[in-house]
Amino acid sequence: MFDDAHWAEVPEVADGITRLSRLNLYNETSSPPLKSAPKILDLCCGFGRISIELARRGFAVTGVDITESYLTAAKEDASYENLNIDYINADARDFTKPEYFDTAVNLYTSIGYFADPNDELLLLSNVYKSLKSGGSFIIETLGKEIAVWNFVETEWFERAGYTVLTEYEVLDSWTFLKNRWILLKDGKTIEKTFIQRLYAASELRELLLKAGFSKVEIYGDWNENPYNQRAERLIVVGRK
Repeated sequence: MFDDAHWAEVPEVADGITRLSRLNLYNETSSPPLKSAPKILDLCCGFGRISIELARRGFAVTGVDITESYLTAAKEDASYENLNIDYINADARDFTKPEYFDTAVNLYTSIGYFADPNDELLLLSNVYKSLKSGGSFIIETLGKEIAVWNFVETEWFERAGYTVLTEYEVLDSWTFLKNRWILLKDGKTIEKTFIQRLYAASELRELLLKAGFSKVEIYGDWNENPYNQRAERLIVVGRK
């Protein structure tokens, strides 16, 4: 799922999450002093790429994903490092833990796959309910603007021993992006097609406000640069 570049960026992403969520692990510099480790929800956590790094840093992490095989791999890696991460097999639309988390994250373009846009709002509303007052929800995704700027119809690349062909098709006036992945290895072919709803920065901001967040910030990278023509990704932060 992840190429070398996405594994290499893990420390940078974890640093960005810590800054944007305004969390501090160190009792001696916190006012008032922390009574326990800040609680972070990694929603659609996949293989635990980020949740494991956050747990290494001392955060109390809960990872939620609907794909059980991803969680099995994440649990194995966490166990190998003796990290106590609460991994939960659940649909992100159904998961809530009222006023429990200091921060929630949804990363690596893990939003926009529901056929009904109301399900997206349900997910955001459940995250809002699960955050403590003053908590933050951080979304990292492919902004519609970046998808337009960087659009290509096909790409070939090598990953994890596979030769991969990806084909992209714009649907419904840039509302959706159809993705077709073809993986080739040892004479065998694996094919997967999925459709992703594309959100412009302004659309995602309005959706977060509708879900109840009082303030929404938008950035173009983990260093909090503006979301403009130089943006590398769309990072949206909702404040409760």
